[in-house]
Amino acid sequence: MTRIRSRLAAPAAAVLAVAAVFAATAGRGGEDITKARLEHAIAPTFANLYVQRSAILGRPGLTTAAIDAHAICDRGGPKVADVGPGANWICMITFTDDQGQRQEGKFEVQANADATYVAGGPSKLVGLATITDTHGNDVTNPAFEFDGAFDPDS
Repeated sequence: MTRIRSRLAAPAAAVLAVAAVFAATAGRGGEDITKARLEHAIAPTFANLYVQRSAILGRPGLTTAAIDAHAICDRGGPKVADVGPGANWICMITFTDDQGQRQEGKFEVQANADATYVAGGPSKLVGLATITDTHGNDVTNPAFEFDGAFDPDS
C-alpha cells in the first residue's frame, strides 16, 4: 500500500508545483502596469505613428525628435492607484504637430495584464480613423487608434 501512495504522491506533487507556478504568474501584470511604464511607452509610440501619419498626408521630414511627445497618465482619478490593468487609464499627450504648434490631447487607454495597451486619441488633433493620402486614396490613420507594449520589468 505504501507503493501506491508513493506513486500517487509524485503526480500530486507535480500538480501542486504546476498550480503554484500558475498562481504566481496569473496575477503578473497588475503591479507591473504602472504610470511611469505606460508614460514611457505611449509617448514614443505615438510620436512614431504621428510621423507616419504626416508622411501619408504628404508632409515628409517630420521627426520624432521634432514632435517631442510627452505623456502624463492617470488611472481612474485621484482616488484610484495608478497601477494595474484596466480601461480606465487616461494619458494626456503633449506634442508638436506637423504645423509646428504645441498640442495636448487626452488619449483613452486600455492597459492589459500582458503589458500591452490600446490607445485612442482625439480626432480633432490626430484626424479621423481614415485619412486621404497624397494619391487620393483613403487609408487608415495610424495615429487615430493604436496599440503598443511596454516593458513590465523596466
